[in-house]
Amino acid sequence: MAEGNTIRDQCIFCKIVDGKEPNNIVHQDEELVVFPDRRPAAPHHYLVVSREHLRDAKSLGSQHKKLIENQVRVGLEVLQDQGGNTDTARLGYHWPPFHTVSHLHLHVIAPEAEMGFIARGIFKKDSFWFVSPEFVLERLSEKS
Repeated sequence: MAEGNTIRDQCIFCKIVDGKEPNNIVHQDEELVVFPDRRPAAPHHYLVVSREHLRDAKSLGSQHKKLIENQVRVGLEVLQDQGGNTDTARLGYHWPPFHTVSHLHLHVIAPEAEMGFIARGIFKKDSFWFVSPEFVLERLSEKS
């Protein structure tokens, strides 16, 4: 990192959260920001990003359980508000080292049936590289 630069200066999601990078934000509160994925896997594909720079789901501790629960709740609310069906949604986190942005973000994708072949692989349920919020919460409970 260059002298004087912080992680927030380098992270694209921090720049979006801080309003330094343009994006179509569909929800924001004191903890989370939600915006469409730039490469959507389905008609509805949102990223629920923490305002705090946290590296990824694997790096979280038990104190982050509420954050994960809030990401899921807000993600489903946004999906519904945007006209998506929560019954046909796929939610998950890319598991390190299989992510392109090192900033905690939940993918909310719907409908699953409209995901293309490549997207089905990239966002494969309960794989080594894409895990459910339930998996993350269970892992955090084990850390308690």
